[in-house]
Amino acid sequence: MTEGEVRAAAIVLAAGAGRRIGAERPKAFLPIGDRPMLAVAAAAAAASPAIEAIVVAAPAGFEDEARACLEGLPVPSEVVTGGSSRQASVRAALAALGEGIGIVVVHDAARPFAPPDLFTEVVRAVAEGADGAIPVEPVTDTVKRIVGGHVVGTVPRDDLGMAQTPQAFGLVALRAAHDRAAEAGKHVTDDAALLEMDATVIAVVADPMNVKITTMLDLARADARMGGLRA
Repeated sequence: MTEGEVRAAAIVLAAGAGRRIGAERPKAFLPIGDRPMLAVAAAAAAASPAIEAIVVAAPAGFEDEARACLEGLPVPSEVVTGGSSRQASVRAALAALGEGIGIVVVHDAARPFAPPDLFTEVVRAVAEGADGAIPVEPVTDTVKRIVGGHVVGTVPRDDLGMAQTPQAFGLVALRAAHDRAAEAGKHVTDDAALLEMDATVIAVVADPMNVKITTMLDLARADARMGGLRA
C-alpha cells in the first residue's frame, strides 16, 4: 500500500487436517499442479499490492514444510503453529502480527484460486471505514429447509449469499471479537460471524472461480485447472 494508507497483513490458514478430503497429509500441503495448495494461496495473497506481510498457521509438525511454501514471496512471511480449531489458529496468527498493521485479511489455504484483486478489494473497503469486508456470491439455486429427511419449506434466497475468503477486518476489532468469543466459548465457521451482529461488515462481489477445495473431486478439478494455467 502507498504511504499514508493503513497497513495490511494476510493470515493464511493451513492448519486443518482435511479429514473430509480423505488424504493422509494435511490438505494445504497436497499438490495442485506441481505446487502445494498453500504455496498457490500464499502467492495470490502476496501478489496483492495491499498486502505487506503474511502469517501462515500451519499444523504442528509441518512448520518447516509451510516455510518452504513461502520461499520467494515478495513480502515478509512467518509461520506459526496453528491450534485445534480454526479460531485457535486465527488467534495464534493474530498474536504474531508485527507493529503497525491496522488491517488483517484472513484467508483459507483451501481457496488457492482467490485472485490478488480480491485481497485488494476487501482491504480497500475496510480502509474506507468498514469494520469488515467479505466476498459474497449470490445463491442461485432454490434453497429448501429439510427436517428429518422431509422437505418442509422453501427459503427465500433474495437476501442469501455464500461467503468466501479472503475476509478483511480492522485488526483491533477482530482481536476484540476473538477475545469475546474465547471468553464466551463461542465457535463459528468464519471470522465475519464474530463481528457481523455488532459491527459494520460489508459484502463485496465474490469471484465464482474462488472455489473451496473440500473433496477429492475438488482436488482433481484444481489440479486440472493448474495444468490449464501452465499451458
